[in-house]
Amino acid sequence: MSSNMRREFASRDELIAYLRREFPQAAARSGEVSAIRGGRQEAEVRLQRIDPRRYAATRNYLNGAVTHLSPYIRYGVLSLAEVRDAALSRVRRPADAAKLVSELGWRDYWQRLYERLGDDVWRDQEPYKTGYRADEYAAELPDDIIEGRTGLACMDAFSRDLRSTGYLHNHARMWLASYVVHWRRVAWQAGARWFLEHLLDGDPASNNLSWQWVASTFSHKPYIFNRENLERFTDGVYCRTCPLYGRCDFEGTHEALNRRLFRDATDAGG
Repeated sequence: MSSNMRREFASRDELIAYLRREFPQAAARSGEVSAIRGGRQEAEVRLQRIDPRRYAATRNYLNGAVTHLSPYIRYGVLSLAEVRDAALSRVRRPADAAKLVSELGWRDYWQRLYERLGDDVWRDQEPYKTGYRADEYAAELPDDIIEGRTGLACMDAFSRDLRSTGYLHNHARMWLASYVVHWRRVAWQAGARWFLEHLLDGDPASNNLSWQWVASTFSHKPYIFNRENLERFTDGVYCRTCPLYGRCDFEGTHEALNRRLFRDATDAGG
């Protein structure tokens, strides 16, 4: 790699070609290039579009009014304080921005934990609450998950989106992580490494500790979901086209799935 990286390019295509030459090993691993644009100018445009009230009401839906600011926060293009102030400036009452501001607080919390834990974010903070020992989880992610060919329309779409865009809605991240750890019984570390390889906003703090929350090694119970939950928050976009609809891995109540997935009858749920 050259010691002095170029900063000016005639076009985005020229920039992409240059980076592929400078980082051949990364280019060999994946030829995907996200359409998400970086830089302060793009960050400011997105910052002007945030709607804290709609965010609070719709953030759990895949088509909800999320901010898409996380990559810019991740690399310091925007500060948490800057986003907080922008959110507060767009509402009449501070309470109307409370949900968005609280999510910024969670990001700050993960970073403070990372400052204390360091590389220990890669270690189980607590035992699994699933009835399985850590050594009963596979160490490597199966190829069908990585390549998006599990046969489950939702999981395969999430896998493709992760690789092609470098972004996933937070709810999709939780569902995919839960599928990896609890349905496929793969160690959360394998999934966390996979996410960090592709996510533009990925960092070991929020990424790893969120995976541990899903896995139950940093929470009091494992996080699981069912088809009804996923269908509701995706407006059924995956279920409508899934050949496994009505007989997929996610059918049933949380209680039934809990009994099916875990040795201990923990009160897991969404």
